[in-house]
Amino acid sequence: MRIGLQVSYFSWPGAPDSIGPTFAAIARDADQAGVASLWVMDHFFQISMIGPPELDMLEGYTALGFAAGGTQRIELGTMVTGVTYRHPGILAKTVTTLDVLSGGRAWLGIGAAWNSEEHAGLGVPFPPLKERFERLEETLQICRQMWAGDEAPYDGRH
Repeated sequence: MRIGLQVSYFSWPGAPDSIGPTFAAIARDADQAGVASLWVMDHFFQISMIGPPELDMLEGYTALGFAAGGTQRIELGTMVTGVTYRHPGILAKTVTTLDVLSGGRAWLGIGAAWNSEEHAGLGVPFPPLKERFERLEETLQICRQMWAGDEAPYDGRH
């Protein structure tokens, strides 16, 4: 069995000043304890199941890059990246950068996105469910094409 750790709350005592040192300690301690993976949510505001939107929330890939620098073995990923927040090529490059800088420890956790309030708060369009799943499929195809070294243009609908 493999055990992973999801960090979904960053409003620790002393925040925001304490966020960096506390998150670094959590990542380092999990790595040293043999935890298999470290996951952060890819949200820009805190989700309602955990707290109000104004609570501290780190950008997922930047936080994972920070964690990568202080760890050796633990795998790193988002739980999960909403497909509507980043252009597919930018997302593939971001995850690839994390993977290279962490020595091959990155995971892409991706989904169709669900948080309409977050989209409204960011000014990001929130397409209907069918379109979000189409975008998810296309994004996965683009990522696989880029990771395979295929430089041909991608002809998608979105």
